[in-house]
Amino acid sequence: MSKISTGYTLNQIIYEGGSTRIYGGVKEDDHQPVVIKVSKADYPSLEEISRLRHEFQILKSLSIPGVIKPIALENYRNGLALILEDYGGISLRQFLKQSTLQLGTFLHIAIQLASILAELHQDRIVHKDINPSNILINPQTEQVKIIDFSISSRLSRENQTIGNPTLLEGTLAYLSPEQTGRMNRVIDYRTDFYSLGATFYEMLTGQWPYQASDPLELIHCHIAKTPISPFNSTPPSHKLSLIW
Repeated sequence: MSKISTGYTLNQIIYEGGSTRIYGGVKEDDHQPVVIKVSKADYPSLEEISRLRHEFQILKSLSIPGVIKPIALENYRNGLALILEDYGGISLRQFLKQSTLQLGTFLHIAIQLASILAELHQDRIVHKDINPSNILINPQTEQVKIIDFSISSRLSRENQTIGNPTLLEGTLAYLSPEQTGRMNRVIDYRTDFYSLGATFYEMLTGQWPYQASDPLELIHCHIAKTPISPFNSTPPSHKLSLIW
């Protein structure tokens, strides 16, 4: 257990990404539960610090029930700590592992997510990394919220340049073709709906739209291939139930 000097206590680690760590914590003055996002590095890079600041500014500008609410941005060690609301949610990825997904539940989640993205896009925000790890769901109420706006853009359209596939922004399994930088297309709101479609595919089938071990092969699949129909790709072990 450790503390942030401005009055927050970090408890258990609830998620660890490539460069960030997320803790469950508490605000000391009123014992309000919070989620705290920090850089993993003892000495975060300027880019890592800037992403946390960027995420806070994006979240602070939004008033959408389906987007996680920011509480504060505080100094923490040699970097920053982003303090977020804790509404009792777990990641959609974790939820899918724990629960039998009924068709009615899928539709309830899907409608919420489509509506949240529509509101985001009306505010000219493109998330750019929609996937089950960046979606929270409250297991009791099934209310969903979108998190992790660290690479989101305020612009409605932007160009993506060709780069190393290991350095692309976003999560490769859900990456839209225009995000790869290998197509003559700008990034706009449609990139989020592509990633949402890949997320729906995984929810319905239990697997990604494309199976590839090599990053370049996966990028090629997004650009040039059509995934197998969910009707034909559902593995026997998948837990989707057609019960409403």
